[in-house]
Amino acid sequence: MGFVLNREAFNRAFLTFGETYTIYAPKHFEHGANFSDMDLVRYGIVTKIEEVVFDVKSANSPKEALQPPSQTLFYFTESEAAAENGGAFAASKAPVKKPLVFLRSCDIHALKRFDDIMIENGFPDFFYERLRKNARFVLMPCKTAFQSCFCVDMKTNQTDDYDFSVEADGSEYRVNVKAQDMADIFSSCGARESDVTVPFARETETRVAISDKVAGASAAALAALPVWEEYDARCVNCGRCTFSCPSCSCWTMQDIFYTDNGKAGERRRVWASCMVDGYSDVAGGESYRKKNGERMRFKALHKIRDHQKRFGYPMCTGCGRCDDVCPEYISFSNAVNKLSSALEGSNQGGA
Repeated sequence: MGFVLNREAFNRAFLTFGETYTIYAPKHFEHGANFSDMDLVRYGIVTKIEEVVFDVKSANSPKEALQPPSQTLFYFTESEAAAENGGAFAASKAPVKKPLVFLRSCDIHALKRFDDIMIENGFPDFFYERLRKNARFVLMPCKTAFQSCFCVDMKTNQTDDYDFSVEADGSEYRVNVKAQDMADIFSSCGARESDVTVPFARETETRVAISDKVAGASAAALAALPVWEEYDARCVNCGRCTFSCPSCSCWTMQDIFYTDNGKAGERRRVWASCMVDGYSDVAGGESYRKKNGERMRFKALHKIRDHQKRFGYPMCTGCGRCDDVCPEYISFSNAVNKLSSALEGSNQGGA
């Protein structure tokens, strides 16, 4: 079912959505970038359709709507009343409102990758699953791909897994609705019915070719390739590539104590990254991956080889955000191409 709405009609629908949902979308933040005079487009809570940025790719991904960068899991105490039972703890409560998230086709595919790790990979993660099962998704279709995107090669440029799609068309918005309850809301807000075809990007400027030899090569052979050595000097292990990635899900734990004696506080999980120093440290002070090139190898192979072997498709969805945010201009897409070229015995350039 399709609708066409002007801004006023869409904002009436937004008011209705806001009664049940917290709406997350790419949003413009003035002076929000790393340098004081630069603006930034990233995900945030929106209340009006004009706050949603359609024509710029967000610097961060929509994953933080379902797994925030810092998330309290439970609170603990050791009061006298609870001492007989060895203390007490209480799980954090779920948000009152459900998440309604605007995202692109590659990000919808990334949700499946996130689900693989957080729900399908052994025991479901309670805190992620309670948000995920209530989440609703709005597709922001891309007529053309952004410069760093390679979604077509990763087969993530199209999807039909959404509740409704929104395309900004001048002063109007074209909506394709799959969920009946959403269609009822648009109908009640003065939208006029219309045939709406969802556009998808069919080609990209950035291309990625994953060699068939990646899957067949041994881990030792892949580790021995000299292609990783250049990243020892180039990478500064800031982790921005993985923090911006919509399919990276690694985290670590922090205990926050309310008093010096540590008898009350909360346990939080915070985002972590395989590209950051200390991530692979183990007891005794050893580390599995000390060089940045080794970390780059682990990340790249996890995204294009290990996840593929386990779940049948690569972890990377080709959104290109890692290329966009790297302060050293390291391109993950070129790293994958260099790996393929090394295995095929050719010499392919690029940064």
